[in-house]
This record gives sequence, C-alpha cells and structure tokens, in this order.
Amino acid sequence: MNAAIAAICRRTPCANLIPPSLAGEQMCLDHFLDEAFRRSDQIMQRFREGSPIDPPVLERLLTDALTIVTNLEEGAAEPKPEERDRMLELLLSLANLHEYAAHHAISLGPTS
Repeated sequence: MNAAIAAICRRTPCANLIPPSLAGEQMCLDHFLDEAFRRSDQIMQRFREGSPIDPPVLERLLTDALTIVTNLEEGAAEPKPEERDRMLELLLSLANLHEYAAHHAISLGPTS
C-alpha cells in the first residue's frame, strides 16, 4: 500500500500513512481494520441476541467492504501479506454476517 496521501493516521501515537481510500476516515489501514472488525463483531453479537439492527449500521458494513476491496485493488502490485490477509479475513467476516442475516429473521431498527 505505498500509494498514500501526505497525511498520517489520526490515532496517536500512530505515524502510519493514510492510503487514498481511507482519506475520509483519516486513519491508517491497521486502525481501520481494527475498527471494522470491532463493528462486525458487535453486529454479529446483536444478530445472535435477536436485537434490532439499525439500517445505518448495516450500511456502514457495506462501506467497510467496499473500502477493503478498494484497498486490495490499490495494493495489488505490491501487496503486504499481513495486510492482505487481514483484509481478506474482514471480507470473509462481512460475508458471514450477510449470510447469517439472509438465513435468519433479523429485525431492523427504525431508520435514522
């Protein structure tokens, strides 16, 4: 992921560069993945509990998946195996959430 903008991650004390696809997030890929995994874990827990899921939360997971695909494309020429593995693991996790939602009756909360 050598294609980075001239900014560093907003998380202190992180000094990693921000890839172009994460400019809006203002964080490096590692911190983005940490947060995206946390979000997906929280949603899966809510699914298991039968709790309602807010549509904006599901939309955010779709955005996470698109961001990961964009990062995979940007780094295709020079992939870092550990980053690629984490991105693929997240995509698999998001696919599992989708599959779970498709096979279980989930309750969507009110739209915001």
